Amino acid sequence: CWEVRKQNSSEWCHFIQSNPDCRLDGGFLDYLNGVFCVFPPRLLPLAVTLYALWLLYLFIILGVTAEKFFCPNLSAISTNLKLSHNVAVFSLTSLLHGVTFLAFGNGAPDVFSAVVAFSDPRTAGLAIGAIFGAGVFVTTVVAGGIALVKPFTAASRPFLRDVIFYMVAVFLTFMVLYLGRIRLGEALGYLGLYVFYVLTVVLCTWIHRRQRGDGLAHPGPWEPEMPTDVEEPESSGTNSGDYGEEYRPLLPSQETSLRILTTALSPLDYRKWRRKPWYWRLFKVSKVPVELVLLLTVPVVDPDKDDLNWKRPLNCLHVLTSPLLCILTLKSGAYGLYQIQGVFPVWGLVTLVGSVVAIIIFITTNNEEPPKYHCVFAFLGFLASAMWINAAATELVNILRTLGIIFQLSNTVLGLTLLAWGNSIGDTFSDLTMARQGYPRMAFSACFGGIIFNILVGVGLGCLLQMTSSQPLVELEPDSLLVWVLAGALGLSLVFSFVSVPAQCFQLGKAYGICLIAYYLAFLCVALLTEFRVIRLSTP
Repeated sequence: CWEVRKQNSSEWCHFIQSNPDCRLDGGFLDYLNGVFCVFPPRLLPLAVTLYALWLLYLFIILGVTAEKFFCPNLSAISTNLKLSHNVAVFSLTSLLHGVTFLAFGNGAPDVFSAVVAFSDPRTAGLAIGAIFGAGVFVTTVVAGGIALVKPFTAASRPFLRDVIFYMVAVFLTFMVLYLGRIRLGEALGYLGLYVFYVLTVVLCTWIHRRQRGDGLAHPGPWEPEMPTDVEEPESSGTNSGDYGEEYRPLLPSQETSLRILTTALSPLDYRKWRRKPWYWRLFKVSKVPVELVLLLTVPVVDPDKDDLNWKRPLNCLHVLTSPLLCILTLKSGAYGLYQIQGVFPVWGLVTLVGSVVAIIIFITTNNEEPPKYHCVFAFLGFLASAMWINAAATELVNILRTLGIIFQLSNTVLGLTLLAWGNSIGDTFSDLTMARQGYPRMAFSACFGGIIFNILVGVGLGCLLQMTSSQPLVELEPDSLLVWVLAGALGLSLVFSFVSVPAQCFQLGKAYGICLIAYYLAFLCVALLTEFRVIRLSTP
């Protein structure tokens, strides 16, 4: 399909429509047909500009969905699964929550993007580029930025553990790239390695605390500090903080179901709106449409609130909208539009059943007290938000592939730049903010701990879902020298930190931060020069 730009502009549309390689699998919009058939050739810059703005908005959709809906529901699910309130067990359960549920929540955009990219051999390079590119970016720019913002003493044992596990993961990926394929056993090996990592984290922490005899003592020099309850940021769930809703006891006659519904669907906190600067307001306005749609389709359970975020009219509406959303986004609506016996559509059946269940729940509950089965809404919200993230990731991969064809860029360079930067921008701001607030060791540990989940689960789960009984393997043909440059750069950055951090007695300052950022800039220059064939292998 790359040959389209070499054709005469009058032949672009015919080439796109007649070439099977130009078909985009999945997604709701045909970006290639749009840019080469809908827009005339002279308006190609306008089409690219609109696509770039839509790409930016897709990253906003991913971020809002993960932060406001996916993570809170994951937190509620993990809270409901806690079986013991013993202090020591609770401490280990919270740790397990951090390296599983929290890691899944933070890495959801990366993992879903990788799963979607691996679904098509033509876009597998996007997944490799994004996973490796985000790894280089986070372990150099973000880690270096933390050291520049606030010099600190790194947590030695967690750092060495995470770097060793990450180097093993990078080596495994290097090997499967060299072999050009990943089989069932290797995909399961990725997931098994992450399970082993989680067990190692929990076991080491349990042994250390048992030796010290205090399950919740202050962290030692090797253990990342955790903020106290007072210092923890406000819950990021919907209708709290950002949406400014105050939960206070009201008489049933003072707050009707209609008022509850309109208040719950308001994504704006007018008091916060008046205090914020103009650029925050502009960004908030851009997020309002997606937040409103998400509020309509994704329930959120918040265990930290007295009413668990129970909104009777809205939650009853979710019983209808969430299942409808799931079937209309699964396989780009193919299942939802399927006709039962060629007569009745699946979406019609879901609407009918959902309406009946919603009416029953509305009749049997009240506005003041959540029902005993309210935790089920957390699972429903988790599924609905996951479908939103998957749909946005599918559009993201398709539009990146389209931009690659327009500008004649490989999927790998798009993955290591646009996709990696977009998926990492949230982690960058959160980690740097955490460092400024006085928790640089926690932020630094997150740099290495979070990306372990992304590479092991992203590659393992992404490839596992594409395997079938007839073809239990996924082809991973490196499309250029750039893949090896990327893998080598990530491995070298990890070796540099593995050697230099202990050599500094884990005292990390501005010199270390400057070296890491300079390393990333040098890597980026080499990667771009390799992409444009300024640097290439000499052929005999």
